[in-house]
Amino acid sequence: MSWNEDVTVAPGSPEAPGSPEAPGSTVTLPDAPDVDQVAYHRLAHLRPRYRWWRMLLTGLVGITLYVAILVIVIVPLAIVSMFVPGWGVESQTLLTTSQFFDLDRPWLLVALVLPLILMIPALLLASRMVEGRGVGLLSSVTGRLRMGWLGKSLLLALAVFAVYFAVVLGWSALSGDAVVADFSHPRLWTMVLLVLLLIPFQAAAEEYVFRGYLMQLVGSWLRHPAFAILLPVPLFVLGHGYDIWGAASVGMFAIVAAWLTWRTGGLEAAISLHIVNNVLIFLLGSVTLVDANATSGTAVDLLASALAMVVYALLADRWAARLGIARTARAASAPAGVLGTHRLGGVLHGRTTGA
Repeated sequence: MSWNEDVTVAPGSPEAPGSPEAPGSTVTLPDAPDVDQVAYHRLAHLRPRYRWWRMLLTGLVGITLYVAILVIVIVPLAIVSMFVPGWGVESQTLLTTSQFFDLDRPWLLVALVLPLILMIPALLLASRMVEGRGVGLLSSVTGRLRMGWLGKSLLLALAVFAVYFAVVLGWSALSGDAVVADFSHPRLWTMVLLVLLLIPFQAAAEEYVFRGYLMQLVGSWLRHPAFAILLPVPLFVLGHGYDIWGAASVGMFAIVAAWLTWRTGGLEAAISLHIVNNVLIFLLGSVTLVDANATSGTAVDLLASALAMVVYALLADRWAARLGIARTARAASAPAGVLGTHRLGGVLHGRTTGA
């Protein structure tokens, strides 16, 4: 099943084969009595089987599929651990440790992030089963993950957070708490490889669940974006076992990521923020420049990280506007023009670009 589930595109639109229209032009559906601009959090209304309860059912089916996938993965490993010397001891370590980032045991990172990554197929399959075509609308208003915009926002996030961590480490050095990078651990490069391969998918999985599914679940009932942005935040915070300052930072992250998703019409900018933040923390943790297992913080940490996130969000929002990234979907509705009451017809991109 493709992440980029297709969405109906009107004849003559920039996305239609053989269209004479240039990218970025505005196209009107033929014979459309009314046109709705549909924001990201309201995209559930464009699915062919939309009913008010279907996204709840998607969640229940997704949880069931997720548990089934975990069982399929975990049971064979549990059986093997009963017969392979040493695996039983390592399994006990997995069940008792709270330090999942350990250069001596890189497999702990795999055990931490692989179950999170598996949320992606469970969610997408459940969405397709329950709500029909249009799974790609979980990615963006264009019905797909816009790889060009994802790449650009990744570069922007990397630039902003490289400056942020440089300032933080520089301030620590000036304050007399300087740490020295340690490249001597024999499993350093194994950890680096695992971080680069796995963390992007872990970050994407959390965004699809918390900024994709949950935002659209709330938005399928409540029109104002503030509800879709704010109501899922406590669930995201509860998924991270931090102290008050750490929890506040996680909450701020959730708000910024959700705002970006709404403003840019898709998950790409939020995924980029999540990837860069997590990858840099784990890479710096691999050389002992930061504590990747830290669950506590300070008010200063909160203010500094919040500033970096807000700067990135504002720059990403402005860049998306300059690039003409689609922020809403355009849908021709039934004559009454009431979004969510009548089944919607063809869907158009609000504005198309090479991204």
